[in-house]
Amino acid sequence: MKYTQLGRTGLKVSRLVLGTMNFGPHTDEADSHAIMDAALDAGINFFDTANVYGWGDDKGRTEEIIGNWFAKGGERREKVVLATKVYGNMGADGEAWPNHDKLSAVNIRRAVDASLKRLQTDHIDLYQFHHVDRATPFDEIWQAIDVLVQQGKILYAGSSNFPGYKIAQANETAARRGGTIGLVSEQCLYNLYERRAEMEVIPAAQEYGLGVIPWSPLHGGALGGVLKKEVEGGRRSAGRAAGAMSGPEVRAKIQAYEDLLDKHGLEPGEAALAWLLTRPGVTGPIVGPRTAEQLESALRAVELELSEELLEGLDEIFPGPGPSPEAFAW
Repeated sequence: MKYTQLGRTGLKVSRLVLGTMNFGPHTDEADSHAIMDAALDAGINFFDTANVYGWGDDKGRTEEIIGNWFAKGGERREKVVLATKVYGNMGADGEAWPNHDKLSAVNIRRAVDASLKRLQTDHIDLYQFHHVDRATPFDEIWQAIDVLVQQGKILYAGSSNFPGYKIAQANETAARRGGTIGLVSEQCLYNLYERRAEMEVIPAAQEYGLGVIPWSPLHGGALGGVLKKEVEGGRRSAGRAAGAMSGPEVRAKIQAYEDLLDKHGLEPGEAALAWLLTRPGVTGPIVGPRTAEQLESALRAVELELSEELLEGLDEIFPGPGPSPEAFAW
């Protein structure tokens, strides 16, 4: 496994991030524990989750599964850089009581204590804001985070799904307060198919020293060899991949992508992850395996070296938006 610093911090994290969203809804506890053990054995030390994972009536279940894994001992907790998130409504019935969601100081305090209990740990390494809260000023958010840092409950704060201007606003507010490190990472939708983050989000993250953690690196499976799988096994696309594959122009692009990688003797999913690892500012993509076999495939991506010819071919199929402001100004 290869490692890098998380943004401008001194924290060393693996270049693959283990996403745990499938733990509970799609992968039972025993298999989830086996995947986490395999990830740790392979050198992955960066685990990502969220308080809402488990979804529906089972919100919080994913954190509980991770907490039970930590409770097995064997220095599992000590070896993991643990990231979770706050924002979502944790009410089982889908309706939040006032102040039981978003980023008010009240909810941040309540949510972090609940996550710590489920995770069976005394601290969270990276506490991430799962979404922008337009109703809460960053002065209040940072006041709450400063208290948690002083209490030793969290070490760093990060964002997720923030636009570039909110990254700037958050860190300028932190700088004015003094003594607050501000955001150290941004977790955003970014992959070969979806490159809009290159226009504003990633430049802002680089300017302020945030590590970029892409989620959905295979665009819901669309970049994982979906057409080949349809032919071989009759498997139909679902979720984000189904939306991406709904038009003939997109299917033609995906076909060209799979043909290009076949020419180079590479597996599509592994190449898509390897491409992200070549991108400026990227700390590491989040991989969310449902099985141990999917984890093994993701691990191979770390060792892949993509040729300039291949990178140019990928850019031709999936061109990025170009730099800001040129991409939209002229």
